[in-house]
Amino acid sequence: MAVKVCKFGGTSMADGNVIKNVKKIIESDAERKFIVVSAPGKRYSADKKVTDLLLNCYAEVSACGDIKAAFAPVRARFVSLVKELELDFDINSVLDETEKAIAAEKSEDFTASRGEYLNARIVAKVLGAKFIDAKDVIFFDGNGALDGEKSYKAVAEALKGVERAVFPGFYGTGADGKVKTFSRGGSDISGAIVARAVKASLYENWTDVSGFLACDPRLVDCPKRIKTISYKELRELSYMGANVLHADSIFPVRSANIPVKIKNTFRPEDDGTSILPISRYTPSGTVVTGVAGKKNFTVIFIEKSLMNSEVGFMGKVLAVLAKEGVSVEHVPSGIDTMSLVIESCALEGGKLDKILAGIKSQVKPDVLRVIENIALIATVGHGMSSSVGTSARLFGAIAGANINVKMIDQGSSEINIVVGVSNDDYEKCIKAIYKEFFN
Repeated sequence: MAVKVCKFGGTSMADGNVIKNVKKIIESDAERKFIVVSAPGKRYSADKKVTDLLLNCYAEVSACGDIKAAFAPVRARFVSLVKELELDFDINSVLDETEKAIAAEKSEDFTASRGEYLNARIVAKVLGAKFIDAKDVIFFDGNGALDGEKSYKAVAEALKGVERAVFPGFYGTGADGKVKTFSRGGSDISGAIVARAVKASLYENWTDVSGFLACDPRLVDCPKRIKTISYKELRELSYMGANVLHADSIFPVRSANIPVKIKNTFRPEDDGTSILPISRYTPSGTVVTGVAGKKNFTVIFIEKSLMNSEVGFMGKVLAVLAKEGVSVEHVPSGIDTMSLVIESCALEGGKLDKILAGIKSQVKPDVLRVIENIALIATVGHGMSSSVGTSARLFGAIAGANINVKMIDQGSSEINIVVGVSNDDYEKCIKAIYKEFFN
């Protein structure tokens, strides 16, 4: 029988009624064998996510070593969850152990991971499934990156002969033997690891939306739902802020050509969005698949005569940024010019001044200028490379909205064009591009 791996997000775990619905979804398909869960999310708009409550616990234990008061809302949340589910489960004993462990570990990663751990214990009870702790099967290397081969092997070994299992998402074990987390939203990656390990026929990611939309619904009314999308398109859109799925979750499943399906826990009958390897992907016929963007970038503009003939020029500049631990998003360039596009938050704490001083010292530019408050907008789609006049339509739409483009960068894959505009023009630019290609 084919095996499906299902990951359920925080909203899908918010309260007992939702978890009961999750149980029905899982049991409606015999192929849904292995389940990965997030920590409980918000039950209502003013509510707090369990992970945020736990981070308050870490702040408290760091400050004074006593977390009883800070842990109380976490305890209340899980006690309520067990009561709503009418489970015969001594949750208070587990919570006592967890509270003591948080106080003893004094680790941000360990503390943040306990929402997933506790929730997986509960969901395993609900399903009558085996609980497998992620710290025993998911591993990071000495550089903090996922140790894929070790993790896939450990997960596959742990699941031998197991009919159904529940894993907590978001964390594993670091090279030092201590609990280490992925970045926020990392339960998506955990689910992809399990799917890769068991060679799943499908990785289902259940959330609170019915798939990917072609644009942010906060900016455009009722944007088109994307029925199918390739791994490459998804990666581009996720990176640029379309955050239905963690951008890094694609890598484990892509290596094994495992398709992903985004589904809505609250509307399981909806088709959702299929994310496919290029070998199985058939373009929909539309020129553009989606539009996404992010605000608050800084551009460092460098100009120097004969830059192109100076061997190692770019290497020297990038070495300055590497020294400060700053990564570059884009590097558009001309024969005598070079621009470094960097997230503004990465330049805080005096890093920008240090980088500018380092560039002046290393390459002695003729002009060194900083442009702040830039938004990047990516227009993405496989149909762009084969459609004549796509760029003309894109820039015509932007010009028609009276928006000045400050930067242009097109990937060599020809499936995306990134433009930089003022933060103030971000919403207007997104709307103009969407209207041109989808209305």
